[in-house]
Amino acid sequence: MNKISKILVVVVTCLVVGYFSGMVTRSAITTWYPTLVKPSFNPPNWIFAPVWSMFYVMMGVAAGLVWNRMEQEKETVKNALVFFAVQLALNALWSYLFFGLKNPMLAGLEIIILWLMIYETHVKFLKINKIAGYLLIPYLLWVSFAAVLNASIWWLNR
Repeated sequence: MNKISKILVVVVTCLVVGYFSGMVTRSAITTWYPTLVKPSFNPPNWIFAPVWSMFYVMMGVAAGLVWNRMEQEKETVKNALVFFAVQLALNALWSYLFFGLKNPMLAGLEIIILWLMIYETHVKFLKINKIAGYLLIPYLLWVSFAAVLNASIWWLNR
């Protein structure tokens, strides 16, 4: 499989994970989420779908670039892609915990683990392909913001 095909496979995979995560979110956005007290820096709801779509595409491109190095650095790439898969699963789990279970405290604890896994994936990707590592920085920054937002929502609604 060539580099473009690998990138496309991972981008589609990330977008599918994002779509299914969004399914959990959709009903809660119109029912439960509006009832919560939110901090002044809470973004408008419409911004989340395009931002997350962009991050899923960037994640997929990053992972595809790393996957493309499999023949040259097999064990290093496999290890990095395991971390990538774990952070992607944790990303989906956060939506379920926060919106599905309506549990900001549990989601807040989980987002700390998610952040650590994204950071570790970023570090591993940087060693394999600098561009792949750089592509994860906006995602890492957004999850940092999301962690603060999550904690604020939990605090304001406890």
